[in-house]
Amino acid sequence: MECHHRCYHDAMERTTISLPDELLKRLRVMAAERGTSMAALIRQALEEKAAANRPRPRSLGVGASHYSDTARRTAEERPEPRPWR
Repeated sequence: MECHHRCYHDAMERTTISLPDELLKRLRVMAAERGTSMAALIRQALEEKAAANRPRPRSLGVGASHYSDTARRTAEERPEPRPWR
């Protein structure tokens, strides 16, 4: 059997979310207007949100020590080498 859309047997898991009544009403209306289920509408919104996520660079904030002499101190203060064993 060939599936051109996601099927429940394609590794879907159920989850429960809590929504304010007003948001729930808006989602019901949107789903009805689009002729789709609320689950499909929510999945699509979550997919779009996850795809737009850009992880924060790990280097962000590196060097933000607020010391003006960091380079000079680094040159003067050498760490003790650790033994190789």
